[in-house]
Amino acid sequence: MTTNNHHIKPNDLPFVDDPTQSFTLPARFYLEQSIYLAEQEAIFYKSWWYCGHVSQLQKTGDFITTNIDTQNLFIVKDKSGDLKAFYNVCQHRGHELVEGSGNKAVIVCPYHAWSYDLDGSLRGARNSENVPGFNKCEFALKSVRVEVFCGMVFVNLDNDADPLAEQARELEKEIREYCPSVDSLAFVQRDTYNVKSNWKVMIDNFLECYHCHPAHKDFVDLVDMKSYRSTTKGIFSSHISNAAASTDNAAYSFEVGEVDFGYAGWYLWPNLTLWAYPGDANLSVLQMVPDGVGGTTEYQDWFVKDGVVSQQLKDAMDYQKDVLQPEDIGLCESVQRGLNSKGYDQGRFIVDVDRTELSEHAVHHFQQMVVTALGS
Repeated sequence: MTTNNHHIKPNDLPFVDDPTQSFTLPARFYLEQSIYLAEQEAIFYKSWWYCGHVSQLQKTGDFITTNIDTQNLFIVKDKSGDLKAFYNVCQHRGHELVEGSGNKAVIVCPYHAWSYDLDGSLRGARNSENVPGFNKCEFALKSVRVEVFCGMVFVNLDNDADPLAEQARELEKEIREYCPSVDSLAFVQRDTYNVKSNWKVMIDNFLECYHCHPAHKDFVDLVDMKSYRSTTKGIFSSHISNAAASTDNAAYSFEVGEVDFGYAGWYLWPNLTLWAYPGDANLSVLQMVPDGVGGTTEYQDWFVKDGVVSQQLKDAMDYQKDVLQPEDIGLCESVQRGLNSKGYDQGRFIVDVDRTELSEHAVHHFQQMVVTALGS
């Protein structure tokens, strides 16, 4: 943890509501352990968290797991066909119940073999019949809110949070506009990246294309940058090019699919980005999971129509994995190193009046949500 002088709060330059007048967040927001810990409670424990896709939960008893910081959860399809989410912890002595993904007719704790039905109720506790006053109803699993959004499964630890479908109604409309086949998509692949960068650096990077011409020559050959626009809307933002620069480009070649566009991307608070590439129907999510102050684990899950990966989609997936991601990871790791420098603390947003492809207003929008959530 750095204690450089440029992190002294009274020296901060103003972060204001108007992005054209605002300075960026001070470097300490990306470096200090106290801020990292505050983010877990104020942001991640109160927001909708992506954890998988309905195509991974097709049969009764199918389950997946996810971690929100120290909170381990599992989502399971119960006997009525509904999705249920629970804290992944036995109510006897706290052992975790399941790992990874799979299928269970009954949830059995590996430690003392307490067993639970798929609705979370305690089914059996060995020798409990000989314990006076033991009541199985008192030891059901603790449930968590779960919601399906465009085929993606989300959970929320906050019982008072507004439904995601209400918070991001316009986002669902846009996803269906650029990917009308969203309801027939299925999970096909997860790519994992370990990045030496704070999670917010990764989000900042996604939210602007000011860096695209210098850093992503293949991407700007794919996308018509003149039509690329970022639009902020509540808890999400859109990053869309309505035209492709060329169907035969340096990134990958494609034939126009069900919708003719160049690229559609979205950011969803707090740590999820969604991507739709042109050509055959597809949608992917890139989730930035904090791994300490200076680390992020990125998960990119790919969903394609009927689970069939065409050659065109394979080329797009390979481009993302082998070219675009390494380019962005290199940029973000360099920024993280730079944030530790005694020669840097804050910068100034580049925001133009027309909000062109070079404008960083969406980065300001995200940082403003961070500031608001932390009460800074």
